Amino acid sequence: MIKTENLTKEYNGSKAVDGLNLEIAEGEIFGFLGPNGAGKSTTILMLVGMIEPTEGRCTINGIDVMRNPFEVKRIIGYLPENAGFYGHKTATQNLDYFARFYGMNTEERNKRIQELLELVHLEDVKQKAGEYSKGMLQRLGFAQALLNDPKVLFLDEPTANLDPEGVIEFRNWIKRLSEEGKTIFLSSHILAEVSRTCKTIGIITKGKMVAKGNLDEIRAKLGQDKTINIIIETAGAIPEFHHHDIMRAEYDGNKAQICAKSDIRDEISDYLFKSGIRIRGMRVETPSLEDIYLEGVNVKDEWTA
Repeated sequence: MIKTENLTKEYNGSKAVDGLNLEIAEGEIFGFLGPNGAGKSTTILMLVGMIEPTEGRCTINGIDVMRNPFEVKRIIGYLPENAGFYGHKTATQNLDYFARFYGMNTEERNKRIQELLELVHLEDVKQKAGEYSKGMLQRLGFAQALLNDPKVLFLDEPTANLDPEGVIEFRNWIKRLSEEGKTIFLSSHILAEVSRTCKTIGIITKGKMVAKGNLDEIRAKLGQDKTINIIIETAGAIPEFHHHDIMRAEYDGNKAQICAKSDIRDEISDYLFKSGIRIRGMRVETPSLEDIYLEGVNVKDEWTA
């Protein structure tokens, strides 16, 4: 449904997106993950036809985005990171204005707008958009993105301004839309949101895609299927334990987290027993998406989880 070939965008000689090759199947929820400035928004702007690539091409449902921009816009919806509306108009008036670009007649517009306002819980809001909170604007932006009942939906940081209840509702909306067969491209730097919502994930940093697949595939791609996290809790302070398979270790009083290349729990148990330290608990945790990214790609950007 979505395909890019060597997609590249340069600004003043610097590549914001560098040779991106990507294929996303119909009905897929794809999470585009990376730190701020990694090239996520630039990629989306090329995919929706708002900026032109320096090199390469992108197609949606077989349609070349740059050659047939209007045809593409008929089948896509787009929620930018900061959705903008006419502050002097109500939600209904704003949506009615944008719906006219899709050639809907009055009856079609009224029906669709009412459905969407009920979906995002703005049907009873009478105030002008200029008086909306950021969360309300985000909800209205989501409604706008769905006006034309798109086959493909592009969402750029969609939960950034939502409260916890709104985030849960958003996840339910996305699940429902995917079940209807829509393809969803969700760009975010919020790790937890991507891991909970998306079936497939692509990690981009400095304009380059470094891994793509489900969590297990990404873990294997970045070598994290060969490491385990061992969590230890004891009755007393834990002395440092040295072993050639340990990649890193963090000690905090009677708690410790050890990342190792193999399961060394038996060795740790023997060491603590000989040291006179009673173990309260020891377990293995699968590396989180954040662990996978930070360890495998060795990027120190600030993330929100």
